[in-house]
Amino acid sequence: MNTKQLKQKILSLAISGQLVPQDPTDEPASELLKRIAAEKTANVPKGKKQKITKDTSHYQQYPPFELPKGWVWCKLGEVFNNMVSTKPKTNPFKYIDINSIDNKKCKINEVKIINIEDAPSRATRHTETGDILFSMVRPYLRNIALVEEEDCIASTGFFICKPNLAMDSKYCYYLMTSDYVVMGLNAFMKGDNSPSINNSNITSFLFPLPPLAEQGRITQEVDRLFTLIDQLEEDKTALQQLVTQLKSKILNLAIRGQLVPQDVNETPAEELLKQINPEYKSSGNLHYKNLPKGWEVIPVKMVCKLKDGEKKENVKLPYLDVKYFRGKATSTIKENGKYIPKNTTLILVDGENSGEIFYASAEGYQGSTMKILEIEPIVDRAYILHFIKSYQKELKENKVGSAIPHLNKKLFGELQLPLPPFVEQQRIVERVEKLFKQLDAIQNALAI
Repeated sequence: MNTKQLKQKILSLAISGQLVPQDPTDEPASELLKRIAAEKTANVPKGKKQKITKDTSHYQQYPPFELPKGWVWCKLGEVFNNMVSTKPKTNPFKYIDINSIDNKKCKINEVKIINIEDAPSRATRHTETGDILFSMVRPYLRNIALVEEEDCIASTGFFICKPNLAMDSKYCYYLMTSDYVVMGLNAFMKGDNSPSINNSNITSFLFPLPPLAEQGRITQEVDRLFTLIDQLEEDKTALQQLVTQLKSKILNLAIRGQLVPQDVNETPAEELLKQINPEYKSSGNLHYKNLPKGWEVIPVKMVCKLKDGEKKENVKLPYLDVKYFRGKATSTIKENGKYIPKNTTLILVDGENSGEIFYASAEGYQGSTMKILEIEPIVDRAYILHFIKSYQKELKENKVGSAIPHLNKKLFGELQLPLPPFVEQQRIVERVEKLFKQLDAIQNALAI
């Protein structure tokens, strides 16, 4: 259960009377409902009939769960005052539209300041502190928020829930953000392009009303629990960031020879490099004096080249592009292309994520935005890939090209690779992957 689900579980307990104990001395909700009804009747102008809302939900006949003693089922329209439609009067005015809502936190992210002459035609819903905005378009998106500023104008895309003064507005807010209300109203959604609900769907919706005193206790307890959950979420985020930093630190130690012990009996990197270039002579690592004996620092291009697969025709094979590797699409079958064998290492050279590494789990044709990463056998593949990944951010931030960004191949080729003896490369990889596995387990636990 993640934190979002945990909050919904708390709201479910809250609106069913299971979050806080009942107090038999509280005035029953039925009496509260009578007072609100009497007040509404008294406020109806003489000669005007009070509007009666017809039932539109099967919940009117079949309440979905049992309520504690002192609670009652009622329609939202019975405890909400009527919305007020008005044009902006102050210049400029404070405007709230759908985009003003942070639907992950169910709060207003930004109140816009707009001149009257620039007012949208939908800017006609007057709001006050304590009102609740509920978007009628795609309710499942949860564009819901509690108004905390006076004299704002909201879009007609919102239903303005105006709790009667005899109600706890924060309780009403928590109620309107609950799965019970959101998913219940979602069932009435109609339309294709912009599916929405209407006013009567909301005013006729049945909801659980606790005594006023208990509404306050529920609000306090939900506030307390949500604060704890938010703190937990912040701690989880901080821990996840720490895990990322630890991975970076591990790679940093690895390529500086500080992660595993050295063995003086192992073939030094200088001898390995002579296998691919007999003329190679060690520079003495003048700029890297803290590296262990037997290591060499070389440009990546000495041991790693970017190339294309050989052309192949009249053979049906999958086209291995980025969408395929990310699992966003099944592979397209082509008859011609640049052939890549199974287990080939590929690097993305075009696009925002240039420098990202992929493995071909099957043979196929090379995607147009990729190159084969050909690695010399004197280098452990996993070792150099960990090295490249440690520069992922730098490669991403230094792309070339404007319309379509490309991998900066010059920068890539000149990356300075600390190269240890081959067996030490393998020990480093084994150690890195063991530590990464432990950190991944922590990250997975934090994601729950």
